[in-house]
Amino acid sequence: MTTPDPDGLLAEQLLRLTRRVHRIQKRHLERRDLGVTPAQSRLLRTLAHYGSPPRMADLAERLEVVPRAVTTLVDGLEASGKVRRAPDPANRRVTRIELTDEGRATLRELHGARRSAAEEILAPLTEKERQVFGVLLDALIDGDATKPC
Repeated sequence: MTTPDPDGLLAEQLLRLTRRVHRIQKRHLERRDLGVTPAQSRLLRTLAHYGSPPRMADLAERLEVVPRAVTTLVDGLEASGKVRRAPDPANRRVTRIELTDEGRATLRELHGARRSAAEEILAPLTEKERQVFGVLLDALIDGDATKPC
């Protein structure tokens, strides 16, 4: 007879929740017919956090992906008019990635899609449960680097 593994159950629940979140977010993106994939959505949101247009290498580092992945994402977003490549004024060998007006409009729509997806995901929880869940998520996201392994 095997002993129940509570950490294994929690890990499975966390993975199932992650898959559900991705499925619901993807559905909300598709409903709005924005023409962006979840990965492109993430790149657009990341671009919005820069004070000035970043280099592709900066995006790759921030997104924690290989530079080639960023190139593919930027190619698709550029083809749809949501971003543009611009030369760096200080170094002509460097290309910067800028949001276009269409990209900013898409970001506003993405924000709405993410909000409605979050509302759907959190619908089963009471307000108090949402507060507790938020505290628990913060603990998991931030981790505690000071705790010994």
